[in-house]
Amino acid sequence: MESCYCIDAQGPADELLVKYQYISDFFIALAYFSIPLELIYFVQKSAFFPYRWVLIQFGAFIVLCGATHLISLWTFTMHSKTLAVVMTVAKISTAVVSCATALMLVHIIPDLLSVKTRELFLKNKAEELDREMGLIRTQEETGRHVRMLTHEIRSTLDRHTILKTTLVELGKTLGLEECALWMPSRTGLNLQLSHTLRHQIPVGSTIPINLPIVNKVFNSIEAIRIPHTCPLARIRPLTKRYMPPEVVAVRVPLLHLSNFQINDWPELSAKSYAVMVLVLPTDGARQWHDHELELVEVVADQVAVALSHAAILEESMRARDLLMEQNVALDLARREAEMAIRARNDFLAVMNHEMRTPMHAIIALSSLLLETELTPEQRLMVETVLKSSNLLATLINDVLDLSRLEDGSLELDIGTFNLHGILREVINLIKPIASVKKLSLSLMLTPDLPLCAVGDEKRLMQTILNVAGNAVKFTKEGYVSVMASVAKPESLRDWRAPEFYPVSSDGHFYLRVQVKDSGCGINPQDVPLLFTKFAQSRSGPNRSNGGVGLGLAICKRFVNLMEGQIWIESDGLDKGCTATFVVKLGVCNNPNESSAQQPRA
Repeated sequence: MESCYCIDAQGPADELLVKYQYISDFFIALAYFSIPLELIYFVQKSAFFPYRWVLIQFGAFIVLCGATHLISLWTFTMHSKTLAVVMTVAKISTAVVSCATALMLVHIIPDLLSVKTRELFLKNKAEELDREMGLIRTQEETGRHVRMLTHEIRSTLDRHTILKTTLVELGKTLGLEECALWMPSRTGLNLQLSHTLRHQIPVGSTIPINLPIVNKVFNSIEAIRIPHTCPLARIRPLTKRYMPPEVVAVRVPLLHLSNFQINDWPELSAKSYAVMVLVLPTDGARQWHDHELELVEVVADQVAVALSHAAILEESMRARDLLMEQNVALDLARREAEMAIRARNDFLAVMNHEMRTPMHAIIALSSLLLETELTPEQRLMVETVLKSSNLLATLINDVLDLSRLEDGSLELDIGTFNLHGILREVINLIKPIASVKKLSLSLMLTPDLPLCAVGDEKRLMQTILNVAGNAVKFTKEGYVSVMASVAKPESLRDWRAPEFYPVSSDGHFYLRVQVKDSGCGINPQDVPLLFTKFAQSRSGPNRSNGGVGLGLAICKRFVNLMEGQIWIESDGLDKGCTATFVVKLGVCNNPNESSAQQPRA
């Protein structure tokens, strides 16, 4: 083996230095080899430290460094070339691993610095849990106070009791020095002190509502701290020696201010607010906490709700009292109306007997008197008496019928009758008057018109006679035509009442009677007056023909009872008139019942 003479001959001092280096390299190698063992132990026992592979790489670097120092022990004496080669390889390996480790440490040091140790992590977690538990306890305490206050507030629906209870309970819960409520004044321009907790300041003090501090409270939905010297906080006497207390104010919405007013205040806007002011004691350095402010805000909202409930109760009680008064008044009015109806019915019954009986006697005697020999003057006077008597008898009958129609006591007398017969009988009754006036009178019955029908014969005949009689009455010359047919929807297409749609069925049909004349006619604007009782046309010759305006009004009510409609059309004065009505009649299943009823002449 070739020898390597790397160390020259040394003196005694040099030998001592070499000896110290030899011992130092030995201990350095021992320390280098012990460090990886400690790292291996740490990696096995630690469950938190990340980057385990970095520790392994670092251990390899240390082992290689220790190996180089261990190999250096043989370099202090004569050594072979092989040892030099081993030494070189060990140093190269150490250089490579050390460089790689250094570069890796540069990369992971920021991450290592951001990693919390287990103790710091647990400490932070414990602090977070303490804060959360404190918050939970605070919320539970606040919730308990809110429930207690809400229960006390809602145990009554009297607004003054609600406000007083609120101040008392807040004072107990928060340990307040003073608590007060400012309400809008009568004019709405001031705030008036309405309720206080300690009664240190007389109720009734006022401050302007347009103060900046008041507007600040109104515009905030949260409880805000206000200076103890501001007008809102002057709810206790000022003393010379005291520590300035902390004061908060919160708005209270007045949903129905008219029900929360002091004395006789008028109703104001629903957007108005009251102001609740709370003062802490002055004998300490106590301050408002967030959970206490939240409690105050929640209580203010609960007070607003309770006041609205009280307002609704008061409104309902007032409405109930008003309704009871109205019911009493209505009952009294109903009794008076019933008494008036009974008195009217009694009067009409007397009228029916006491007036119609002598009137019939006058008509009968006048008719008999006309059959005797009279002078022209006497005959004219008797005819005038007879005409006036007939007119008065017709008026009495109309008034009696109208009164029964209006009080609902008139009912239709339903029966089977000869429809063609009553139409011809009406023509026979008005024919003499038409003959005297030289009028052409005609009756047209369509082929589809049933011979008999079921209905009120008397009311139907009275309606036809009244309409046809009016046509003869207001026609001086020309014609009067009466046409009866079964009403069809298409025949009423041009009429002005679309809600009336007559359709015949197996059990009933609609009778349509149309009376045309060439008389004086009527202005279109006067047509609605024709069906109004005691109303007449304001123009034309109608006013000179007598009557009191009851005929067509009664006809309209009869037609309505028979589930029909009546209307009149005219193009104007001296252009004639057309009166049409449609009524509902039953179909006669046994025509033989009415075949024996002959027209009465």
